[in-house]
Amino acid sequence: MLEKSVAKLIDRQRIWLDPIADVLGNAIVRARTSGGRQAVQVLDFLNGVWLGHPLHPAITDVPVGAWTAAFAMDAVDRIVPSDRLKRCADGAICLGITAGIGAAASGLADWQHLAGRDRRLGIMHGLLNLSALTFYTFGLVMRCSKRRSKGNTLSTLGYALASFSAYLGGELVFGSGIGVNRAAWQKPPKDYVAVLPEEELVENIPKLVHVNGTPVLLVRSHGRIHVMGETCTHLGGPLSEGRLTDDDVICPWHGSQFNLDTGCVVHGPATFPEMTYDVRIRNGQIEVKPRL
Repeated sequence: MLEKSVAKLIDRQRIWLDPIADVLGNAIVRARTSGGRQAVQVLDFLNGVWLGHPLHPAITDVPVGAWTAAFAMDAVDRIVPSDRLKRCADGAICLGITAGIGAAASGLADWQHLAGRDRRLGIMHGLLNLSALTFYTFGLVMRCSKRRSKGNTLSTLGYALASFSAYLGGELVFGSGIGVNRAAWQKPPKDYVAVLPEEELVENIPKLVHVNGTPVLLVRSHGRIHVMGETCTHLGGPLSEGRLTDDDVICPWHGSQFNLDTGCVVHGPATFPEMTYDVRIRNGQIEVKPRL
């Protein structure tokens, strides 16, 4: 019930959310295009390619945890005043603000590829977090300038906004599957299965086949046959429609790049690797089996 109410509320805000999303999205595209290789490296870092897992959810735990600790310490301090608790709460808020900046940057790197309702939900999530970050920043200034009561009020408002924003973030992940491995639920065969006559696989032409209902990509490159999962682990793009380089395939949707031999992510936004398959030729048929 809450999920539907929130979805309706955000959809009603499309009149102003969509223009903000368009401006921000275009700015990210321009920065990525003009930044060249360095921009790609920065985005790979923010997406979490080096981590093998989306970076954003890992960072968001820090500000949420720090601000929750500060909220609890402030509550105890109101009952049993303590200068030590006040200092610890201020330190936790400072840590949350610092980590919040990193969370915002990694969140933008993930958000730029979303569309429709998810795009609006993501921009609302980001705006709420930015508002919370602003409240906490001004609140910390007031705490340190002997206006602690007003600072506490701003921090409490910031915590309320961050809590609601965390709910929206959960809806994006658990409701829409943003940031999850889109190939995680596929069930490849346990043993070799014939998938295609060898003569039908043309050099450097990606070929889509299905193995027990699982989409699989076949590529003959430099005389060698490569086989890997066909569903892009980022948002489910069809790798069989992608572009080939010497050793990699590039997803046509958002440019995720995978090594044909290992399935590893070369460039994001994908962070999870593709499943790869062992290959053999028997009686003129290409047979494949998941690589252990």
